[in-house]
Amino acid sequence: MILDSRREFLKRLPAAALFVAAPSLALYPLHGSAATAGFQIHDIDWFDDVRERAVPIRLYQPSEATATTPVPLIIFSHGIGGSRLGYSYLGRYWASHGLASLHVQHVGSDRSFWFGNPFNLVSRLQEAAQVKEAVNRVYDLRFALTRLLNDQLGQTLRSNQIIAAGHSYGANTTLLASGARVSQDNIPVDLSDARITAAIVISAPRFFGQNAVNSILQPVSLPTLHITATEDNIRIPGYFSGYPDRLDIFKAIGSKRKALAVFEGGSHSMFTDRSLTGGAVLNQQVKEATQELSLDFIAQVLNNQESGMSTWAIRHEAILSKVIS
Repeated sequence: MILDSRREFLKRLPAAALFVAAPSLALYPLHGSAATAGFQIHDIDWFDDVRERAVPIRLYQPSEATATTPVPLIIFSHGIGGSRLGYSYLGRYWASHGLASLHVQHVGSDRSFWFGNPFNLVSRLQEAAQVKEAVNRVYDLRFALTRLLNDQLGQTLRSNQIIAAGHSYGANTTLLASGARVSQDNIPVDLSDARITAAIVISAPRFFGQNAVNSILQPVSLPTLHITATEDNIRIPGYFSGYPDRLDIFKAIGSKRKALAVFEGGSHSMFTDRSLTGGAVLNQQVKEATQELSLDFIAQVLNNQESGMSTWAIRHEAILSKVIS
C-alpha cells in the first residue's frame, strides 16, 4: 500500500486503532545498574580477545526482565562518530515498553573519530568507512550478542526474538548483519546472523565504495522497516549521501515484507539524540513518531499483529511525505 501524506488520500485509509499493549512494569533495581522508572541501564566494557578490540555496550533492560518472563531484544548500532550513550530516546522508550535494547559502541568509528588533527578528518572518515571497519562493526554486534546471551543478564531475554536496528552507518551495519553482502577483494562477504529476525533501518546511506546496490541488498530477506526524511542528507567532509540513496536502498532490499516512512523536511541527525537539528518542534514530533512506528513494527514481527501503520500515518500526516507498506 502506498500512501500520500495529503489529507484527501489518508481519509481513505481504514480507521482501525493502532494499539500495542505495553507490559505493566515495576522497578526491581539490580546491583551495579542505574535505575529509572520502568527500566534499568547497564554500562559494561567488554573486550573481544580474538580481535583485540574493545566492545563497550549499554543495555536498557525493562524491569519486567528481572521477573520471570523473558523479553525480546533489540540490538542497536550507532552512526559514525557515535557511542553507546546515543539514541537514548529509542533505548528508553523500548525498555519502558517491555523490550531490552542493547546499544553497541564501535571503537573503530565511534566518537573518538571527531578528536585529533582536524586536517586529518577526511582521511579518518575514509578509513572508518572501509570494508574492514564495516565488517568489524558486524563482528561487534555478533560478539556483544553472544556475550550478552551467555551472561546472567541474558537469562532475561528471548534468544529467538532479536531485532537489529541502526542509524546511518549503523543502518549499514544492521543490513550487513541481516544478509546484505559487500565485496572484499572482489569476493562477496556474507555476515548475516541467523539470530536476527527483522531489521529497523534508519537513514541508511549507500555502502562506501560499493556500487552494486541491488546485488548487495537483494540477499536481505528479513522483514525491514525503513525510516528517513526528505532532507535526510549526510554531509561529512569528503562524503555526501542524499535522501534519494535511502529510497534506492529501500527499493533494492530483497525482503517481501518491507515498509518505508518518509518525514517531510528534517535532517539526517534529527534521528540522533540531538534535540534542535531539523527544527526543535519537528525534531520532537519525528522522534515520537519513530518510537511509535518502531514499536508497531516490532509487534507485527514478534507477535504476528496486524500493522497499524495506516492509522499511524493518519495521526502523523502533518509531518509525513510518504509511506509505503
